[in-house]
Amino acid sequence: MISYLEGKILDINEKFFIVNINGVGYKVFSHAGILAKIPALGQSIKIWTHLYVREDAMDLYGFLEKEDLEFFEMLISISGIGPRSALGILEVAPVSSLKQAIVSEDESFFTKVSGIGKKTAQRLILELKSKLIKTVVLEKGEFKDMGDAFEALVSLGYRASDVRRILNELPKDGGNVEDKVKEALKKLSR
Repeated sequence: MISYLEGKILDINEKFFIVNINGVGYKVFSHAGILAKIPALGQSIKIWTHLYVREDAMDLYGFLEKEDLEFFEMLISISGIGPRSALGILEVAPVSSLKQAIVSEDESFFTKVSGIGKKTAQRLILELKSKLIKTVVLEKGEFKDMGDAFEALVSLGYRASDVRRILNELPKDGGNVEDKVKEALKKLSR
């Protein structure tokens, strides 16, 4: 697998760029947000890549940040989402916002992308939500136990948006997961 490239920019197109590494040009597909940040021709670049192999082609997809690559790989693991759709999703918003949209079950972020309908967006959310709940950053900052408290409250049947709002109102310092859940339950039952 080709997972990282470092070389000089040889060409830039609206869908891809070419990196020259020791006389070999690698065609790397990406989205407009990344292509706008690519250095000028002849400049050096370091890029995280994913080699996507099909029967009729081997395509290389590139990202400036490792987090973008990891999210891209999570997206293409979902049935119905190919690399081009995944690039379209990554172009809609930053990865942190996309993760927040998945955890809060906001389909609108994903249905904006060509080729992603309501059912595919629902499948994406269903498959990735449990993977992301513990890592997502809550609106007012990061707190280690908040992800576990969030997961516990959602599993009890409370709406994700209500749980996130209540958890953001709780003090971040002190208390463990149980204390957070108990306090949130008091507020949610009102």
